[in-house]
Amino acid sequence: MSDVFTSIFAVTIVLGIMILVHEWGHFMAAKLFGVRVEIFSLGFGPRLWGRRRGPTDYRISALPLGGYVKMAGDNPTEERKGDPDEFLSKPRWQRAIIAVAGPTMNIVMAVVLFAGIFIFVGIPTPVYLNRPAEVAALPKNSPAAAAGIQPGDRIVEIDGLKNPTWEQAINQVRVARGPSLRLVVERSGNYFPITVPLPETRDVDALLGYPAIPPVVDEVGLGMPAEKAGLRPGDELLALNDEPLRTWPEFVEGVRHSGGRPIRLLVRHNGREEQLQIQPIQGHTFRNEVVWQIGVTPRTEEDYKRLGVFPAFDQATVATLAMGRQILGVVGQLFTGKVSLRQMQGVIGIARESGRAAKRGTISLINLMAVISLNLAILNLLPIPILDGGHILLLAIEGGLRRDLSITVKERFVQVGLLFLLVIFFIVMYNDVSRLLPNR
Repeated sequence: MSDVFTSIFAVTIVLGIMILVHEWGHFMAAKLFGVRVEIFSLGFGPRLWGRRRGPTDYRISALPLGGYVKMAGDNPTEERKGDPDEFLSKPRWQRAIIAVAGPTMNIVMAVVLFAGIFIFVGIPTPVYLNRPAEVAALPKNSPAAAAGIQPGDRIVEIDGLKNPTWEQAINQVRVARGPSLRLVVERSGNYFPITVPLPETRDVDALLGYPAIPPVVDEVGLGMPAEKAGLRPGDELLALNDEPLRTWPEFVEGVRHSGGRPIRLLVRHNGREEQLQIQPIQGHTFRNEVVWQIGVTPRTEEDYKRLGVFPAFDQATVATLAMGRQILGVVGQLFTGKVSLRQMQGVIGIARESGRAAKRGTISLINLMAVISLNLAILNLLPIPILDGGHILLLAIEGGLRRDLSITVKERFVQVGLLFLLVIFFIVMYNDVSRLLPNR
């Protein structure tokens, strides 16, 4: 029961802040253009407490999930006086800026949250990157294996760079010129020169082998095949399809090359070995590549390097843009049918993720808030009626026609959008509930 209360409290905080920031963006833009704001509410539903300043009633409402802004004359179906401070009395370009201001604030919020983490905690860097480049295992049929590199080899030289760490070796591969990499490896006290052909597509793992990353599970995705099969955080992965696992990348390779067939996974949980059978599903990497996966992340040892204010915001912007491209890629594949709606999560899924993030600590919760804020921004910018993107689309159509559309057309526009979003909502809610049920 405590998990339920933690999830409810965490999702209230996360969604509440993100939606409030979104509405504050609309509010500030409306004030900038002289639109009369009648209500700025923290929460929805009945008014519990408030104070009026000028024309605006600043209130706290009963349901704390977010908030809303009510602008004078923002509903074309309601009777208007035609006052100059009404929303619909303003030029279309001003109304478009007011509409886009909400998502913009969510994007800014994501950058600020990421920057805050980088300033006060630091950018996480896997510890193995600063260790000697010792090969734990090799991808099957890789150039490294064909060239003669073996598990246990230590790379002592790469293109003239002596005793590289993994980070230095990876960077050397990225900047290498010529048809091949010239390596020297140390094996059982002996040194062997090795030449690895350098293809156009540079897969570092295929060229150098896998580093030693313990095959231990850190997080298990909610509703993913791993969770349904009984895999838990802290489980040690011993073998995949009866082949011993020496490092985490070996496990990833095995799942991705499963072809969607069930995998047999031998794990050690609390000192006891268990055999699990897991059915992989298709998902996306951070590069939007479609791969087979089961929904787990590795437990990696990390160092944190704090950044100054300007470098932190620079890196936060890069991280936000990269994540934004990934979200847009998934959205595009949703509309083309390459990604199923069954993989989407709704309020229940967000609540469970929020609860888990809250248990892991403040930084995990802040990171989740940044991710949700960016998702909220991008989804609101989609050209779907009712959403901010739908309002912008409507204004663009009216601008192209050089006249306002009729009230009837606008009503139909909104009704279609509402019906579409309700269908999506019920599908996602069904998926959320299904993930809570065993054997689904």
